[in-house]
Amino acid sequence: MLIITLEQFFKENSTVALAFSGGVDSSYLLYAGLKYGADVKPYFIKTAFQPEFELEDAYRIAEQVGVDITVLQIDILTEPLVVSNPDDRCFHCKTRLFQSLKQQAAADGYSILIDGTNASDDATDRPGMRALTELSVRSPLRECGITKDEVRCKSKEAGLFTWDKPAYACLATRIPTGREITAGLLSKVEQSEDILFSMGFTDFRVRVYYDAARIQIPVAQIPAALEKREAILNEIKQHFPAVLLDLTAR
Repeated sequence: MLIITLEQFFKENSTVALAFSGGVDSSYLLYAGLKYGADVKPYFIKTAFQPEFELEDAYRIAEQVGVDITVLQIDILTEPLVVSNPDDRCFHCKTRLFQSLKQQAAADGYSILIDGTNASDDATDRPGMRALTELSVRSPLRECGITKDEVRCKSKEAGLFTWDKPAYACLATRIPTGREITAGLLSKVEQSEDILFSMGFTDFRVRVYYDAARIQIPVAQIPAALEKREAILNEIKQHFPAVLLDLTAR
């Protein structure tokens, strides 16, 4: 397959709607599209699965590159096949979100929808990728063979603050497959993660384990977690009756 450059992509597709998360990939894609003269309209989809800081980061990047964001509010918890949390939850979730986004983009005059999937993403093991394929969503970074490391490097050169932003999966991934997803459970996870952010931890997850919060942090941050043990327990126990530190992950 012939791999084109990102500049060529935007020359050939000069009017596009972007599924914009405020993360590393979609932020660089927004910057690059504007740099190469394309009309790129960013849409942020706000659901119960996205923490507030993601929207704040999206606004910050949009301001930096000089565009306005359209925020679509979608109640994803009305989707039974998402709430029941099966193995392919991501497929059903992405299908609902991107169908809505595609419909809104078309109404705004944008027939091509793009997202930030890059060449490092494994398309064979991600139900969400199947949804994007079925809905004909284009992934310029992937099509142009641009990897995650390259996106970070190019983002740093461009002066985007997202260049070293840790990868972030939606809050639904914190809840075990097969367990019903509720607004209350998502809120507990988000508030617990906000607590750890405020304490200076990065690139971590607070996962639901029965009634407990299971904290996964990088190995280098474990000493700090042990040092702040009492503070972590006091704060997170407001949301979960038990708090566990996973020594095997991340």
